[in-house]
Amino acid sequence: MNILITGIHGFVGTNLVSALKQHHALYGLDIVFPKKEGVAKTYTWHDFEPQSYPMQKLPQFDAIIHLAGKAHDTKNQSQTQVYFDINTGLTQKIFDFFLESNTKKFIFFSSVKAAADSVAGNMLTEDVIPIPVGPYGESKIRAEEYIRQHLSKEKQVYILRPCMIHGPGNKGNLNLLYNVVKKGIPWPLGDFENRRSFTSIDNLCYVLEGLLTRDVASGIYHMGDDEAMSTNELIETMCEVMGKNAHIWRMNRKFMEGCAGLGTLLHLPLNTERLRKLTENYVVSNAKIKKALDIEKMPFTAKEGLVKTIRSFLDSGKI
Repeated sequence: MNILITGIHGFVGTNLVSALKQHHALYGLDIVFPKKEGVAKTYTWHDFEPQSYPMQKLPQFDAIIHLAGKAHDTKNQSQTQVYFDINTGLTQKIFDFFLESNTKKFIFFSSVKAAADSVAGNMLTEDVIPIPVGPYGESKIRAEEYIRQHLSKEKQVYILRPCMIHGPGNKGNLNLLYNVVKKGIPWPLGDFENRRSFTSIDNLCYVLEGLLTRDVASGIYHMGDDEAMSTNELIETMCEVMGKNAHIWRMNRKFMEGCAGLGTLLHLPLNTERLRKLTENYVVSNAKIKKALDIEKMPFTAKEGLVKTIRSFLDSGKI
């Protein structure tokens, strides 16, 4: 297949190239243009302006994977409009190109944060009525809405909502926890037994290969590993890979909640909202995507994926 991947030089794009380059011809669309093995050419967004191309100058793409986007800024330093300009605006631009072209498949990387900032009940499924909180989730759901309003019966369109993705080259929240653990700083929230879903990059690449090569119905699909993990299990696994002892303090839950409440009043780093984020459950169902691909389980367990990620941190010299 000829596949166009936007954001091809990012974390997910780089891993996806490694997974797909043996069997497909890959083209990029990005704001940076380093040479990459397996990528025939990287185009600019200007090349995809309607007035900039006659169609025949671009390859005939069989599928488009739209990864490019503004990632969630955990420090809340990004301006709101930037999210909508990139996450919504670029999605509209590349989807319009898809509709005008002969390309048959379009995969849009949204996020579970487009559906819900917090999970009500035991598990987040595709049936949830989206209630995003903040510009990241709101800009993603706006992009989803645009796609759904312009669907074509002759084409297959997939809106993929992964939860936290990790793997070699990852630069997200998992790195922050890793840096705390590698310094031997005790984790004081061991009394909170939360469960969270993650997406290992290998499972994600497997699902994308399936969507590209199989006849899967268009729709919204949540993406995550089969097993949810607690923060305590994450820390224990990290320490296991690093050969360290896990320092998990099970401070009294009520005491920590009281400290967080005081932190809210005094504007300290640990406040009620941050404590909720660190300890809440966020379990995502992957039942629909597995049924669509006719598989019983993902090829890698959540722990296997995490071990590979932590080993990649070690190999990169981050410890």
